Amino acid sequence: MWPELPIEFLVVGTPVSLQSSNTRARDGWKALVLSAAEQEVGGDSWAFDTHRLSVTMFYFPQAEMQGDVDNIAKLTIDALVPRVYLDDSLVDRVLVQRFYPEFPATFDSPSETLLKALASKEPVLFIKIDEVQLEEVTT
Repeated sequence: MWPELPIEFLVVGTPVSLQSSNTRARDGWKALVLSAAEQEVGGDSWAFDTHRLSVTMFYFPQAEMQGDVDNIAKLTIDALVPRVYLDDSLVDRVLVQRFYPEFPATFDSPSETLLKALASKEPVLFIKIDEVQLEEVTT
């Protein structure tokens, strides 16, 4: 049985780029992401296998971020295979954005999880996994 979407969780720490030459740091980040997801949805055995998914990532660093914002995405998405989704090819949409403390972010209807990210005194990555809303897509 799959958990109800959307799934939202926080990963406390500084994201690691897939391009990092530090294998230990990459593996540590992936483990941290997976652990945060599992804490949110429990330890039951499941993984999305046919849902078309979107992944939203909002990064709230506490200082100037080293590297590019797009480097956050790949390793974080890969960390959730095969526990949250069987293959990252199920992810059809990715939104990644960073928000610096000196430019406070405001959201119309933030979830409780997003509010926790906004209040964090540590670097934190907010992750939301949801179904892709195809009616939102225009070509």
